[in-house]
Amino acid sequence: MTTHDYYIKRCLDIAKNGLGTTAPNPMVGAVIVYQGLIIGEGYTSAYGGHHAEVNAIHAVKDTALLKKSTLYVTLEPCSHYGKTPPCSDLIIAHHIPNVVIGCIDDNPEVAGKGIKKLIHAGCKVTVGVLEAACKAHHKRFFAFHNKQRPYIILKWAESNDGFIAPKTKEENKPVWITNALSGQLVHKWRAEEQAILVGTNTVISDNPSLTVRDWTGQNPIRIVLDKNLTLPKTASVFNTEAQTMVLKENTAKDICNALYKKNINSVIIEGGAKTLQLFIDQGLWDEARVFTGTIRLKTGIKAPKFSGELFNEETIQDDILRIYNNKTPVSD
Repeated sequence: MTTHDYYIKRCLDIAKNGLGTTAPNPMVGAVIVYQGLIIGEGYTSAYGGHHAEVNAIHAVKDTALLKKSTLYVTLEPCSHYGKTPPCSDLIIAHHIPNVVIGCIDDNPEVAGKGIKKLIHAGCKVTVGVLEAACKAHHKRFFAFHNKQRPYIILKWAESNDGFIAPKTKEENKPVWITNALSGQLVHKWRAEEQAILVGTNTVISDNPSLTVRDWTGQNPIRIVLDKNLTLPKTASVFNTEAQTMVLKENTAKDICNALYKKNINSVIIEGGAKTLQLFIDQGLWDEARVFTGTIRLKTGIKAPKFSGELFNEETIQDDILRIYNNKTPVSD
């Protein structure tokens, strides 16, 4: 591992602290190094707060050292005014001579402009260190800007014999297929994404609240598909615990367009088989996270049919979790 690789890896490690709070901004990590020592580091604050580079610079106690230091950052420093001033301007103002960047920002408002500004000011800029890892880390941000839609995660649990639910239930609540630890992991995932989406049938059948209850974190925005506006306002998804948006769109593409316009850059879809299959059939998904429990339902609603590349498999007590990537999207 080269010196540049080492410090960009550190940037990636601390950037994860912003997961679930920075959206729609990317969760960036930054490290400032002077003579082989880290003198400041930072990650993106919750949306509306400081960017990673600003937090790293503010963490340096002796600012005179900045003129002899190297700034490492996972994503190209911004060059435009948004909620905060351009990070590239602050880097230039502190005369930081060396900047090492993991990957270029694909946001049209940046897209190389930050790098050009730094070079024009006399900075030595190195681009593309651990580029693949940095792009993977910023997958939500890149999906939003390159595909004009959120990064889409499909999630479901299926029985050992391939069913996600019985056809009929005595009560309007979920039938648990997985163990409590798997359930807690799902709540962790909810805290990591900007939104969570379900269809009308799931609200009627399970009456879910779609909040983070078994994990510490921010509740995602609840997206409910209700094209005929028939859902009762007494449903748990309409309580005051989190923000809820109702969409009348009935195609995956239209749903993605609506979420893009709302500035939502990631969504976890926990809908029933019909909603999940809707996105699968149109190729509009990026990850599928599939639990397989030990129980057998023998009959019921079959799990969605899909084709994906297995990325990871692990055991959670007696459950199996498989994560797939979509390598052959039908459309975007």
